[in-house]
Amino acid sequence: MNIQQWTPPCNKHCTNKFSSLTQIPWRVFCKKACNADGDTLEECLEQCDEMCYKSAVLKDQQWSVYIDRAPGSASYSEDCHRACVAGCGFKFDIPSEEVDKIRPSKSSKSPAEQEPADKNKST
Repeated sequence: MNIQQWTPPCNKHCTNKFSSLTQIPWRVFCKKACNADGDTLEECLEQCDEMCYKSAVLKDQQWSVYIDRAPGSASYSEDCHRACVAGCGFKFDIPSEEVDKIRPSKSSKSPAEQEPADKNKST
């Protein structure tokens, strides 16, 4: 029996897409999406948001975002999310053109870095 027969198709796609050694973390996030519990693309994408972006650990305490366990820097979170979304796309047979259009529903900025929309409006 060939080892390729043991590998689920979704995981195989992740391995092929993120094949270089420097892409190992992204391959892992892609495979986590393949193994996600959700039965729909939306549920899978929600898990990507939770996995890749920090949320405040303590409600109404902006500083607590810094102690949450998530990838960390904004660029690392974005790369994590792209890889995870790719895994969701493979899992649910979504064309890569559509997968590339999916954006995170959570922000990569901490609450302290985010500015309220009202501040940006000119009066």
